[in-house]
Amino acid sequence: MKSGCPLRVLAIESSCDESAVAVLDEARGLLAHEIFSQVDLHRVYGGVVPELASRDHTRRLLPLMRSALEKAGTTPAELSAIAYTAGPGLVGALLTGAALGASLAYALGVPAVPVHHLEGHLLAPLLEDEVPPFPHLALLVSGGHTMLIQVDAPGQYRLLGETRDDAAGEAFDKSAKLLGLPYPGGPELARLAGQGRPDAFDFPRPMLDRPGFEFSFSGLKTAVMLAARGAPLTDERRADIASSVQEAIVDTLVGKALRAMDQTHLRDLVVAGGVGANQLLRERLGRQVRRRGGRLYFPRLEFCTDNAAMIAVAGLMRLKRGDVAPDLAVQARAQWPLANELTTTG
Repeated sequence: MKSGCPLRVLAIESSCDESAVAVLDEARGLLAHEIFSQVDLHRVYGGVVPELASRDHTRRLLPLMRSALEKAGTTPAELSAIAYTAGPGLVGALLTGAALGASLAYALGVPAVPVHHLEGHLLAPLLEDEVPPFPHLALLVSGGHTMLIQVDAPGQYRLLGETRDDAAGEAFDKSAKLLGLPYPGGPELARLAGQGRPDAFDFPRPMLDRPGFEFSFSGLKTAVMLAARGAPLTDERRADIASSVQEAIVDTLVGKALRAMDQTHLRDLVVAGGVGANQLLRERLGRQVRRRGGRLYFPRLEFCTDNAAMIAVAGLMRLKRGDVAPDLAVQARAQWPLANELTTTG
């Protein structure tokens, strides 16, 4: 590790269908970040094809790395460490970034820092001018995860509750597919919802009537399927279903998040992950959190979805506490439970 100057980390993200590279300086902040989305590649298949994702990462990551270093005004010799997403995610996609990261670290003689993808999402708000104080609550909502987490400090997390089955992002995407909307479905469903009536269908708010902080969205998906097949799927009916299912998902997320605020007595709430870009969720949570005298924090929209800037933040934090790969072995884990692998409290 370089001594006598601020730490500088190059980070690689390749957990699913975004290829991304970023350079972060401990003193100067984010110097550059590059991202290439594979949405057009996978749209024809209606979802991510793992093998195609892996192959495209191998084509994109090196050019993105060169571009990020150039924009950051950084040479490889100035890097203190290489951080990369080690999981969870598509294992083939993860391996492309992990192999590149570990190889580059070996060649430069610097540490390799395997990063938990979800920790990246949790720490993404640290990229903003106004950062949330610790401790705070985090609602992590993405295509594969829905969690309520108490964040006491970077590396110190307590899982309060998570989904038992489908995540909120899956509920958006699967509902969109039932309505015949193109991939990626979540944003398309949110756009269509603006044309419909949110009270047209009385969809369930799963587990909102039960104590605790766990989620379940599989029953909601079934209700949407029955509604979509229950009558001719006109444009008006499609918009009403979209609006009603968005309302049900947002009601559930908001209700559980506010319950966690009330029971933990924490007044600062971070919303992270791709679903955090949903405008209805932002507006509804914003009003409710302010009524409780709290503050709501979001990463900017480009850092809600998968990106390397958040991996750089998490990688820098891990580097500073000495949490690096001991032997530069390539690490890639399709399954990596947040509560089991990170330092936890409680």
